[in-house]
Amino acid sequence: MTGRNEITAIASRARDAAAEMSRADSGAKNQALLEMAKGLRDRMEEIIDRNALDVADAKKKGQTKALIDRLTLNQARIEEMAAGLEEVVALPDPVGEITGMWRRPNGLMVGQMRIPLGVILLIYEARPNVTADAAGLCVKSGNAVILRGGSESLRSNLAIGEALREALTRVDLPEDAVQVVPIADRAAIDTLLTLDELIDLVIPRGGEGLIRRVVEKSRIPVLKHYKGVCHVFVDASANTKMAIDICFNAKVQRPGVCNAMETLLVHKDIAKKFLPRMAEAYEKTGVELRGCTETRKILPKAKKATEKDWPEEYLDLILAVKVVESIEEAMDHIRKYGSSHTESIVTENYANAQRFLREVQSSTVIVNASTRFSDGGQMGLGAEIGISTTRLHAYGPMGLESLTAKKFIIYGDGQVRK
Repeated sequence: MTGRNEITAIASRARDAAAEMSRADSGAKNQALLEMAKGLRDRMEEIIDRNALDVADAKKKGQTKALIDRLTLNQARIEEMAAGLEEVVALPDPVGEITGMWRRPNGLMVGQMRIPLGVILLIYEARPNVTADAAGLCVKSGNAVILRGGSESLRSNLAIGEALREALTRVDLPEDAVQVVPIADRAAIDTLLTLDELIDLVIPRGGEGLIRRVVEKSRIPVLKHYKGVCHVFVDASANTKMAIDICFNAKVQRPGVCNAMETLLVHKDIAKKFLPRMAEAYEKTGVELRGCTETRKILPKAKKATEKDWPEEYLDLILAVKVVESIEEAMDHIRKYGSSHTESIVTENYANAQRFLREVQSSTVIVNASTRFSDGGQMGLGAEIGISTTRLHAYGPMGLESLTAKKFIIYGDGQVRK
């Protein structure tokens, strides 16, 4: 088959598998997840061997240490993948849930029922663990998934995919509910993005460049977030120690992820008390500060922030800092420069906390905690398939419920419309 025909065949098989998965009961899906976890453990040596080839190629090509770290699989990481599948078993099955029933004056009972989305295309970069995580969530939610990982991890993804597909057959579910695209050429993605009659949703995970390319080319609805420009606002009433702990964690604990803080906003009434202590903590871990004029009056060592710094996603130990006059200015700054990902306020003022929650329109808004909690697992959703900053269907971390839609259902007893 030509490349386009092969890709179309994959999508067609996924469409057929999705129909069968939508009828699968919770017991069958949970048994499949347990078998998938077992399959990863049973084939661990083979997966590690094939991953080693991907890692060796990445090193030859001079890929960054960060990419190689994300790419590398070992016994501990595969065990984490297997354990993650087992954790999904314990999550409630959203499919078939009926919500919001109400009675109409004519006696009709109207409500909504959760149903699978159908066929999901996941496009991601060099993270082989995503292959198992996404497959598990899609199986549990009754969907079929087409997995197109980065070319750097192709051997690894195919090895993981083989283990997962074999597990599905052992419980009489369609192996084509999980398919890894075997073609490294980027043209495969371009073809997939045209198959709007076979694929229901595209979820891209990766850098801003990848996501924008997908959005530009896709005929299929795309759930996305371009970047995570996350803010913490330290209000005038904030507990200083709490603020230092939260702001340190939000920037330093893992700076290279999308829910790390990129801009710190500080109310002018607490800035002179808070910023020197905060800067001392950051200096010990090598955080580079880029401050506004008022910040640099308090912290002369800070570099001068420019207009380019405010919307920047550094993904590094770099932090933009701005002193603001009020909560209104803080929220205006977030509205102008934020990416609708995650924002946090540190405050002892209940009214300000409630205003921040109500008026800041990002997908996750937090009071008195680190932005790093904007994560499906941390929020009790189980594993997540991605984060959406698109206010359609899903907004924020996407767990099992976000992989379903709601259809209307009506119970009658003979009513006809007049």
